[in-house]
Amino acid sequence: MAALPLVSLSVTEGFRPLVTLRAETPADLPAREALLDAAMGAGRMRKSSETIRRGRLPADGLSLVAEDEDGLLLGTVRLWHIDAGGVPALLLGPLAVRPGFEGIGIGGQLMRRAVAEARWRGHRAIVLVGDAPYYDRFGFGAKVAAGLAMPGPFERHRMLGLELEAGALTGANGVIAATGPAA
Repeated sequence: MAALPLVSLSVTEGFRPLVTLRAETPADLPAREALLDAAMGAGRMRKSSETIRRGRLPADGLSLVAEDEDGLLLGTVRLWHIDAGGVPALLLGPLAVRPGFEGIGIGGQLMRRAVAEARWRGHRAIVLVGDAPYYDRFGFGAKVAAGLAMPGPFERHRMLGLELEAGALTGANGVIAATGPAA
C-alpha cells in the first residue's frame, strides 16, 4: 500500500525552519537515537512502553520524521503493533522533538500525520502513555483505555486511547503485549 503524499509545514516566522514530514529511513536511525536521548534522557530505555517495543519492528509505514531544509532531524514518531487487551491496535511512541525546537508545531504535525496515516492504512485504534492535556487535542482520552495496563510500572491516568473506528477499543481489557514482527 502506498503512503499518503508527504507534506511540508512551512513555518516562516522568526528563526523557525521549513519543516518536511517524511517516512523514516534506515539512514535516520543514528540521528533519531541521538534526538531521543537528548529529548528524553537516559531513563527512556527503562519505560514500560520500551519493553513492548524492544526487539520489534515498527508498523509498516508508521515511522515518521520531521527534518529542516538542511536535513537536520527535528522530530520523530513511531507506531507499533500490539494486542490491547484482546484488541488489535497500535502503540504510539515515542514522539519527540529536538530540544530547542519545541512549541513551534513539529510534534503536532507529526501526531496529525501519524494518526491520518494509521487511519488510511486501516488500523482501528491507537493507545499511548502520555500527558492528556497534550494528546486530548488529537482525540485521545483515558476512558476508552481504562481497561488497559502496561507490562510494568506506569501511571494509570496517562494511559490514553484513540478509536479510529467507533467502538474499536470496546472490551479491551488486560495487559498490552507486542504483536509486531521481530526485528
